Amino acid sequence: MSLLLENQFLELPNANEIVTKSFLESVSHLPSFFDCLGSKVFAPIKSDINGNITKIRAVYDSDPVKYETLQKILQAEKDMYGSEWPKAGATLALMWLKRGLRFIQILLQSLVDGERDENNPNYIRVNITKAYEQALKKYHGWIVQKIFKAALLAAPYKSDFLKSLSKGQAVVEEDCLANIRQFLVNFSTTVDAIYDMYTAMNAELDYTV
Repeated sequence: MSLLLENQFLELPNANEIVTKSFLESVSHLPSFFDCLGSKVFAPIKSDINGNITKIRAVYDSDPVKYETLQKILQAEKDMYGSEWPKAGATLALMWLKRGLRFIQILLQSLVDGERDENNPNYIRVNITKAYEQALKKYHGWIVQKIFKAALLAAPYKSDFLKSLSKGQAVVEEDCLANIRQFLVNFSTTVDAIYDMYTAMNAELDYTV
């Protein structure tokens, strides 16, 4: 069974109501995605995602009724933090988490769309580069960008990456890509909804780290 299919995101009955509990349950499995990329150079992204999930969970656990949806968390923190919002609390953690999720989304979508280096079709550097440039690069300063360039050089072959996603099982490439397509349906809807929420609440920040 694919790592992704085992941890499917739930269908959103209403994009304006992302249930915090089920979101945290689904997203908690995603840090292991970066193990599939093979290199320890991806550890900082994995660690960042783990840390942001932990921060959001801590807020949710403090009052599960009050923070029943992600939208309620942002609204409550907007009222609570005043001028410090959105650079505070779970709002800030989710802001960075969604960027990590977007990285995964673009990388996987690029793979299933068949984007590749024709001279090196078994490399996934093209896909990882696209994901990084669209999801993360503009929020990273020079040093962090250099770290990513090192990660890019350590990217696995596509065949090894797909095998890791399939938990070490030998799989037909098209079967694995079909599993990714299935995973992307609800995952992409969720990530897009979070981005829409930040836009609607004017909660997006562009500072770099």
